[in-house]
Amino acid sequence: MERLQRSELAVPATSSKFFDNARRGQADAIFLDLEDAIAPNRRIEAREMAVHALHNYDWGNKTMSVRVNGLGTPYAIGDIIAIARCARLDMLMIPKVEAPSDVEFVDRLLAGLELEKPRERPVGIEILVETTKGLANVEALAASAPGRLEAMIFGVGDYSIELQNYDTVFGAPNPDYAMAADQAGGPFTSLNDPWHFALARIANACRAYGLRPVDGPFANYGDGAAYRAAAQRSRALGFEGKWAIHPSQIDIANEVYRPTEAQAEWAQAVLDRMRDAEAAGNGAFGLGDVLIDQAHVTLARNIERRNKLVGEA
Repeated sequence: MERLQRSELAVPATSSKFFDNARRGQADAIFLDLEDAIAPNRRIEAREMAVHALHNYDWGNKTMSVRVNGLGTPYAIGDIIAIARCARLDMLMIPKVEAPSDVEFVDRLLAGLELEKPRERPVGIEILVETTKGLANVEALAASAPGRLEAMIFGVGDYSIELQNYDTVFGAPNPDYAMAADQAGGPFTSLNDPWHFALARIANACRAYGLRPVDGPFANYGDGAAYRAAAQRSRALGFEGKWAIHPSQIDIANEVYRPTEAQAEWAQAVLDRMRDAEAAGNGAFGLGDVLIDQAHVTLARNIERRNKLVGEA
């Protein structure tokens, strides 16, 4: 299913004040968190508050998701059953997914609940890839539960903990991941991105199986420029959106993950010129010294469709 998910705001499910602020904000999507942002002794309370919020707040046209507790915890089944019965729910977010069987289990549980109480539209699933085993199985994960699985999120925090690299600001680049070297022109420093491998692999798996790739958190919410740089990086790799762990990150994500004005103008020019070229019996033409063919038409239509989705939001 096509959804706009440029910005996905994290909202701890134990704060009614946050609920009200979130529903009034500009995030495309919101997830109410029952997991990492909640103290263990409040997780049942968080579940009850999330159910109340889904039933009693006006969320407008936002995509609503709930991050339940992991399948290996005593809270998971109760979370899924209680949350999936809420009519205003669009997706369940499943953390620490490592194998297709994890997704298939949730798929079957949701299918059973929907037999009990039919819905106009089935509940979707978005999964967090945040372990080394999850990344090792990412292609198989992307192929699981077709028709139910919608999106895959890179959970950089838990993933970096599993790598044991001791990063303390999750999502930020590590200055140690660089290499000084010499070449004919003298010394230079090669700058690298430690998250490129994981991001690129997730994006490729998602596009292969028709899912939305979503970038995860950037912990230093006080550094908007660094958040923007991280968003631009994942956008260049094909991601559709990024988590916002603070409202200050929402507008940046909404801007980065939509076509620019120049891209929209280029797309319109390509579509207009191709219509004229085809009418004259040509399948390609030059635009600003660049050869434009049918592949560019597909790209232009993608840009046009994305802009339409943004406009509808």
